[in-house]
Amino acid sequence: MAPNRGFTLLEVILALAVGGLAVLTAERLFVAAGDGGRALAHSRQHLDRDANARRWLEATFLSLDVGGSAASGFNGTSDRVRFTSWQLTSGGWFEPRQIDLRLNDARIIAGGSSGEPLILAENISDIAFDYLLQLGAEAPWVNQWISTVSAPLAVRLRLGREHGVVDTLLFLIKERG
Repeated sequence: MAPNRGFTLLEVILALAVGGLAVLTAERLFVAAGDGGRALAHSRQHLDRDANARRWLEATFLSLDVGGSAASGFNGTSDRVRFTSWQLTSGGWFEPRQIDLRLNDARIIAGGSSGEPLILAENISDIAFDYLLQLGAEAPWVNQWISTVSAPLAVRLRLGREHGVVDTLLFLIKERG
């Protein structure tokens, strides 16, 4: 009698079960890697936006124009600030433009005379501006600065984010005179 050369039904079922588990595990690993890549890209996009917004705000406050011929003064309250700043145009030169920073629909918006508003940050629950009166360790910060001829020495911006996180940004105003 010839030896039986084949697999038993139990061996075939066991091989299919092990193969199925390997395929299922591989699929879950690929899905997790894809989800991780999308989350990383999303986080990078938000970090890039935050860094670009900070650079734009620093340049805008450093090129602030108060008391100039095209300037309309500095009008800052605890939830909004308006002033004139020298902004780079698409033609490569600078021109004075009205800037209006405020919170609108959980986003920080930089609106003004340049046309389309610029979204600087999203998912913001609260915003607070403070203005530095004078230099010194004990120098007072105030929550309102309205003047047609002067600007504060610095602007502090506190952003309320998700889960009670508060980011504090400090922007210096350039010396004039």
